[in-house]
Amino acid sequence: MSCALCATDTALTPYPVTGGPDGASVSLCATCAEQITGTPEPEHWRCLAASMWSEDTPTQVMAARMLTRLSDHDWARELSEQLWLEDDTRKWVENIAEDAGGNETGHRDSNGVPLAQGDTVVLIKDLTVKGANFTAKRGTAVRGIALVHDNPTQIEGRVEGQRIVILTEFVKKR
Repeated sequence: MSCALCATDTALTPYPVTGGPDGASVSLCATCAEQITGTPEPEHWRCLAASMWSEDTPTQVMAARMLTRLSDHDWARELSEQLWLEDDTRKWVENIAEDAGGNETGHRDSNGVPLAQGDTVVLIKDLTVKGANFTAKRGTAVRGIALVHDNPTQIEGRVEGQRIVILTEFVKKR
């Protein structure tokens, strides 16, 4: 059989897909399993362009989560924006408020609700974006946020086509 994510023909091991149905798993090669729990090598994950369209729901969930983790790369953000998921599958993808090590990240919105990689937030105040000559208006939805790992008061997101850093005190989770 082939790895569910990279399609490599090699020895596979079951990998649990948390946050959804009990016992859900995907069969992964050693390389994918190591990189999911460790530091992902972006070039290896270009295979997600194919696996994100799998008919196997746990495979779709893992592909969407990896695209979110790789959102610092333009190609991963573009694939993530193209990906359409059923509502239940999207909830499963987003059903993680923890980092890869299973620890809460400390990122919280203005109401104290935990934020996770890939969440959608709404701006609660007009924000002047320095260096970009525009104001991000209150009520703007920011989809697919990225957490700033070394600072729990900051997130990154795309507003008006620009990738910006936003203070968590100015957003609420949608």
